[in-house]
Amino acid sequence: MEFDALKKVTAKILGMDPDEIELDMTFQSDLGADSLDVYQIVMGVEDELDITIPVEPLAQIKTVQEAVELIKSVKRK
Repeated sequence: MEFDALKKVTAKILGMDPDEIELDMTFQSDLGADSLDVYQIVMGVEDELDITIPVEPLAQIKTVQEAVELIKSVKRK
């Protein structure tokens, strides 16, 4: 569920096919996302899953897998 939501939002923001996004990809190198893109992706996932993701750990997120783990750790509203 978390991975699907992340793929959907990431694909929409980066203009790509969700099926191209894999867990081991990095946002910057593999997906070509800059920090603004990552911020928009996080906001989109928050809306999609009705959660609030803390800002502090975002700077350490490099891969899709790390983002999924962070999303899973967030408590639902």
